[in-house]
Amino acid sequence: MTGVVVDGRTLSYDDVVAVAHHGAHVVLADEVLPRLARDRAVVDDIVDRQVPTYGLTTGLGTRASFALPRDELELFSVRTVRGRADAVGDPLPVPVVRAALLARANGIAGGGSGVRPEILELLVGMLDAGVHPVIPEVGSIGAADLVQMAHVGLVVIGEGSAEYGGEVLDGATALRRAGLIPAELGPKDGHVLCSASPLAAGQGALALHEAAAVLTLAQAVTALTYEGFRANTSPLDPRVLDLRPAPGQARAAGELLALLDGGELGDPRNARRVQDPLSLRCAAQVHGAAYAALDFADSALAPELNGCGDNPVVLADSGEILSSGNFHTPALALAFDTLALALTQTASISAERMRRLLDPAVSGLPANLSPYGPERSGFAPLTKTAQALVAEIRMLSVPVSTDPRHGAHAVEDDSTNAALGARRLSTLLVRLRQLLAVEAVVAAQAVDLAAPSTLGRGPEFLHRAIRKIVARLDDDRPCGVDVEAVGHDILGSDEVRGTLRARAGGAS
Repeated sequence: MTGVVVDGRTLSYDDVVAVAHHGAHVVLADEVLPRLARDRAVVDDIVDRQVPTYGLTTGLGTRASFALPRDELELFSVRTVRGRADAVGDPLPVPVVRAALLARANGIAGGGSGVRPEILELLVGMLDAGVHPVIPEVGSIGAADLVQMAHVGLVVIGEGSAEYGGEVLDGATALRRAGLIPAELGPKDGHVLCSASPLAAGQGALALHEAAAVLTLAQAVTALTYEGFRANTSPLDPRVLDLRPAPGQARAAGELLALLDGGELGDPRNARRVQDPLSLRCAAQVHGAAYAALDFADSALAPELNGCGDNPVVLADSGEILSSGNFHTPALALAFDTLALALTQTASISAERMRRLLDPAVSGLPANLSPYGPERSGFAPLTKTAQALVAEIRMLSVPVSTDPRHGAHAVEDDSTNAALGARRLSTLLVRLRQLLAVEAVVAAQAVDLAAPSTLGRGPEFLHRAIRKIVARLDDDRPCGVDVEAVGHDILGSDEVRGTLRARAGGAS
């Protein structure tokens, strides 16, 4: 695995995935440490001249008017970390912690924080050595991820807890075993360790990367259902779509046609019906809306992943430190909510397509896709599983960005819940992939029963992959294990995802 270069400007979702899931090495760009040194010189100058500056020479929050004694600034940094490490709940998964560490390191690397360069070097060292602070899952309200990121700060100073080598250790022991030395915090360093929204950005990057992959899976599974249902593809015709160019629909339709290329359905005259149910006929509109929501989320997340979310911010060119609202994430929270709603629409029509396949009056196939007729259950019980998944996904799509906005008294009177929005997306995507696995198992059976002479390139690949691990349904048997196998081994496979993306016309 090649190294991921951290420069504060160009971190991508693929980079975050490489570091979070695959342990890629992290390298600081050559210009980063000199940039941080220039910023730190401004901090030192402000401290020496005792210029009133929020969080540096004054207290934080409602104590912003309180001037700090010069000889207590270092201790104040330590107290800032200790006093904010108040998150609760189960520990976040290690990949999420690594994504958050990387996002914070990249945010610092771009300049503006004023932190000592040694702090950034230690954060990168922790990533490369595999020292993962234990961060409880609940604590951020989206006005920066202060309460949760303070648990990172504890490990930086040799306190708190961290996972290292499969063990949860105290922070000092974890650093020592990794050959790292705890940092001594100077003025402002403690606040920087807690500041910005790296948890929302890091977990958000993982979620958007997965959402893009899951939308490709939704397209491929839909194409497989088209083949089993013998669907009419005329609604995908560009001439039709151009008459009402809704966001994303042309892309979704083009991908579906590319997946179906090589089969009979490219010619609508081979369809079984003149007009299909909406869950098939309008798949491009629904999936297109999800693509549009993903684009919106991408535009909102990019500045969080490659920007300075500190308050206050250091301007080295002018020697100033100015108050900032860059830690606030309303656009990101709104984008996460929007994407969750769009994915819920995607989930709903997946369950409906599956139900249409089981209905002989609509599909023209045997009832419940059992070759033995109505005395067998076939796939009918799976409709309950599908509906249960839809219900959970719908629950997870409830907007969180509109919750009450209470924070610190009289000062922090707005919040966004962006980190919660990102965490919720991660769970929602797991459930959506399980739902798509349900549809895929049923659609593969429909293809077997419909027995078209040729399949499109995408459905043919997906059907063959499914049949390698799941036999067609003859007599009734437990199907949950089949769904789990397809969801994990096929829809969760990077190789399968890459092949389907290529056959849908995307980059391999």
